[in-house]
Amino acid sequence: MLAAQRVGKRFGGLAAVSDVSLTVEPGSITGLIGPNGAGKTTLFAMAAGFLPPTSGRILLEGRDVTDEPPHARARRGLARTFQIVQPFAGLSVAENIAVGAYLRHARRADALARATQIARRLGLGAELDKPAASLTIAGRKRLELARALATEPKLLLLDEVLAGLTPSEIRDVIPMLRAIRDEGVTLFMIEHVMQAVMDLCEKVYVLAQGRLIAEGLPEAVCADPGVIEAYLGHDAAARLMRAGASLA
Repeated sequence: MLAAQRVGKRFGGLAAVSDVSLTVEPGSITGLIGPNGAGKTTLFAMAAGFLPPTSGRILLEGRDVTDEPPHARARRGLARTFQIVQPFAGLSVAENIAVGAYLRHARRADALARATQIARRLGLGAELDKPAASLTIAGRKRLELARALATEPKLLLLDEVLAGLTPSEIRDVIPMLRAIRDEGVTLFMIEHVMQAVMDLCEKVYVLAQGRLIAEGLPEAVCADPGVIEAYLGHDAAARLMRAGASLA
């Protein structure tokens, strides 16, 4: 579905991403983890067309889209959420979601109908007529997800969609993400909530200082000495492995 081939990004003398190659398979939930400043969001921005790579290529369903702008990639079926959620505060929840729906539905009535359908799927049905600015953090996270889903993507890039949520809110969102995948949308997610990564992802890539340092099954990645040293720490890795064993 998505491939990065030896992708790099420099900002002046700073190499934010260096020679990264990865693939996201159709129908999968793939994770991207690593410490703050590792280059994860920069890589997402290049995948979605918001930043041009300094080197390498981005392929979407086998087609080279390296030079395509974000709106062209959106039409091909790529959507993303943003780490810092910024809804259109002057619009209602329904109107915010309809902004995404207009990509496929030119008529206002059709876009709002699609927005209503998605809002109800994500637990926002009761909030449709409320101002987006009135939503809680959890509500805004769901709104960000709904707005991206309204574009009817094949591939959805999720940038810390669980950040700032309480444990109970995270437990509510995880089944939603599985359901989205089960409905045919491939997910590629940046996440720091490692238990969610362990539960959701079939494959995980690890970035540190802009370089790919590990990839594989979540259990194998969490046991990788390089990942423990660069990101998890020994105590967190041990807790995750115990939790994974208890789930099994």
